[in-house]
Amino acid sequence: MLNDESVLSDFRRLVSPTDYESYRLFMIMFNSHPCKLSEVEDMLAPGLPIYIPLSSATSGKKPKQFVKYFRSQPYSPNPSPFRVGTTSLIYSFAYRDPVEVVTDSGEVVTKIPICNGSTGMMRAQNDWTIETDDARMASIIPGHTAPWATGFIIHHRSFLLIHALFSLASTSLEEFATVFIANFMDMVHLIEEEWVTLISSIRNGSIPDFEQIDHVRPYLQLNMRADPQRADELQHIGPPLSCPGWAQRVWPKLKLLTNICSGTFATALPQARSILGQNVIIHNPWYICSECLIGRTLNFGDTETFVVAADDLIEFLDMTTERMPGQVLQAWDLQPGKFYQPVATTHDGLWRYLIDDVIQVTGFDPRNGLPVFRYSGRKNLGLRLPHAMITEADLVNVIDALNGDDIMEVQEFTTVVDDRKFPHTVGFFISVTGNMGPNAKSARQKAFAALVATSDEHQIAFDTDEFGLPTIRIVKPGTFTDYRRWRGETLNVGVGQIKLPSVLFDPKAQEWVAERVMLEL
Repeated sequence: MLNDESVLSDFRRLVSPTDYESYRLFMIMFNSHPCKLSEVEDMLAPGLPIYIPLSSATSGKKPKQFVKYFRSQPYSPNPSPFRVGTTSLIYSFAYRDPVEVVTDSGEVVTKIPICNGSTGMMRAQNDWTIETDDARMASIIPGHTAPWATGFIIHHRSFLLIHALFSLASTSLEEFATVFIANFMDMVHLIEEEWVTLISSIRNGSIPDFEQIDHVRPYLQLNMRADPQRADELQHIGPPLSCPGWAQRVWPKLKLLTNICSGTFATALPQARSILGQNVIIHNPWYICSECLIGRTLNFGDTETFVVAADDLIEFLDMTTERMPGQVLQAWDLQPGKFYQPVATTHDGLWRYLIDDVIQVTGFDPRNGLPVFRYSGRKNLGLRLPHAMITEADLVNVIDALNGDDIMEVQEFTTVVDDRKFPHTVGFFISVTGNMGPNAKSARQKAFAALVATSDEHQIAFDTDEFGLPTIRIVKPGTFTDYRRWRGETLNVGVGQIKLPSVLFDPKAQEWVAERVMLEL
């Protein structure tokens, strides 16, 4: 019988790194009609998956599909240092048509929901199966503000507004929990936009006529109560952008905002902190991806620093050297200051799977010796929106679609998350050669079509008001040349070393470029 040491030695010596193509054919089997038990049982891990999450971080036409199996100890964040009562849990519980796994005789043995990774994980943590959804539909889960049915609103704007309505109606709210900080800020801007409607609804106890909520309206109305006193309180305070620290005035007991807010999402932190006030902690519970959990936060309230998680086996590739066979590193091989690509072997059947991210190790946790790290970025640079990752290659595809005599001759471009209005979208800053073409007015629609060609998720998000048409702003001639000069002087770096990135994350740089726009299409 082999001992653990020999098994690990053989694993490290014999198993090569893999990527999604190594698993694609196995994943596709769950899309077969019928999906036969004899073909998928015990395929990647013992038993059958309990949900199938779709990755938003993909450059392919279709999202990457993974499978998640039962864990006796589901992923969970580190415990909070203080007890939190009433929570506004802004998570979707909706799912696409489930996969029906059948025997050879056609008997359905289980239904596996296809859903967001956050949806499946939240369901697994709380044992909220799809078979028991109807029993919860008319109720509010103890400790939550909104009815369970709110999680089945698939129209993004209406989903956030209904959560906003029940949150505003609550006087005991202590925590907001969302997937991304962008979700919270979207909700804040929608509260500002629909302030009069929301206050009126709280005053008279009626659910507003928001889009695509008719299928859950009876359940929402059942839990809505008229509260003129609360409406008067809110009216006196005013909408979110009327004063700093607005949230603490609306919810005096509010302690915590929990969501993913590191990396590119960190750009929303200053505005979120202004809305929340000084006494509300913003907590980033973990660094997690569709494939697995990579790390948990090192210290409560530190949104950028994580400790490698031990739920699965996480190894590493050194990003500063060319990869050679056998050069996958273990946690104890890492060096502070260096950059690494995580490699995951998971409970769900991934073997030495290359995670398309880069982290920077900053030290080791004195409590357990595990590496401490900060997220550095995507291995292939991209622009992150709540519904999808738009890769650098996707952005180039859009520019290729726009480039021509009939629309514009593109010289250079960069992009930002355009959050000037709801819903957010990708914003292009473009320098052109010569005059605009005769079909320039069609540029935004053509850019959107080019994005949809890279992923169906963009069309789905657009249809549910979660994603808008791309915006296109034409900058003055010479802007990007001058940018390299300005950036070089700002950073005290030679101009020859400054490049115009495909995605502009620095707020000051974004503002600098925006000031030089001469035309918006």
